[in-house]
Amino acid sequence: MLAIHFGGGNIGRGFIGEVLNKNGFKIAFVDVNKEIIDALNDKNEYIIELAQEGTPQLTVNNVYGINNGTHPEEVIAAFEEADIVTTAIGPKILPYIAPLIAKGIQKRRAGQSMQPMDVIACENMIGGSTFLKEEVLKHLDNEDISYLEQYIGFPDAAVDRIVPLQSHEDKLFVSVEGYKEWVIDESKLKNTELRLEGVHYAPDLEPFIERKLFTVNTGHATTAYVGKYEGYKTIDEALKDEKVKQQVEAVLAETGALMIEKWQFDAEEHKAYIAKILSRFVNPYISDDITRVARTPMRKLGYDERFIRPIREANERGLETEHLIQTVAKALMYRDVNDEESQQMEKLLTNQSVEAVIREVTQLKDEALIGKIASEYAALSN
Repeated sequence: MLAIHFGGGNIGRGFIGEVLNKNGFKIAFVDVNKEIIDALNDKNEYIIELAQEGTPQLTVNNVYGINNGTHPEEVIAAFEEADIVTTAIGPKILPYIAPLIAKGIQKRRAGQSMQPMDVIACENMIGGSTFLKEEVLKHLDNEDISYLEQYIGFPDAAVDRIVPLQSHEDKLFVSVEGYKEWVIDESKLKNTELRLEGVHYAPDLEPFIERKLFTVNTGHATTAYVGKYEGYKTIDEALKDEKVKQQVEAVLAETGALMIEKWQFDAEEHKAYIAKILSRFVNPYISDDITRVARTPMRKLGYDERFIRPIREANERGLETEHLIQTVAKALMYRDVNDEESQQMEKLLTNQSVEAVIREVTQLKDEALIGKIASEYAALSN
């Protein structure tokens, strides 16, 4: 069996690649990073180290690379025999691979393939595969679309594994935490006969996605922005500060109250889930840079993202959002000379009122809520 995976980075190799390999797939990693692609083609395998006691290692083999920048035709050709397509490239990059995926689907149609296949975006976003499908459809004609609707699925997924920024002499070696969770929306599958071991299939993915995003991602980002404000450089270092830890716990209590009311999660089970997530953040075998977790703050402050969406939905239900709002203010203050979005946000805040920037970045319309965020920002700025 062949899997095409877009994204040869640490998450692609250290998470999705591991699961696909354990399920017997040959994996074609697609990326524009020449160094990574050349190494994959030279070695055809790589090592994953688990950041836990004993630091066990495992080998992922039967892999190769395709540089979609220089050899897009090889990617398109691979679609003819592919059994599954996955991505781990970041939400912003999905539109850039959509034309290539569209050509791959056209190739399958031209070859009269009637074998169903699924394209699964494994990204930190709600509805990643659905979004990717919309982008792919822009590059197809009506007959292609009819073929896609019959044979090509785009089931949404939720993925969770901490893979810190790292640098090794061996460019393919990757260190990841032992914990991993990959949930796929089975209602949108086209190839219903293919079930990956190590993956949970759910009839309704939304509760799982929201629980993950508004606990793991919100909690991680809160630690980063509050930790940066307090002068820390790593996630585990920040959480040793009781003030930072209390803020993160308070934020997750607010998102937790929303999850419990909205999805009827058991309160005690969700409390245990939060505790598990926090224990992962302070894993002594992982030193995760705040700059990695906090990067792209404007995207993270988006209308449907990890802070603004739970604030909106909690407000609609009359639930507390005080600590979430405080964290949004600290995210607005986040600065990293190597992060384009934080530099862009600084320019916006220099040239416009904070209220105008909040409206632009978050797309919020609730003036009272915008005012609360602006007040918190002003208090931090003084």
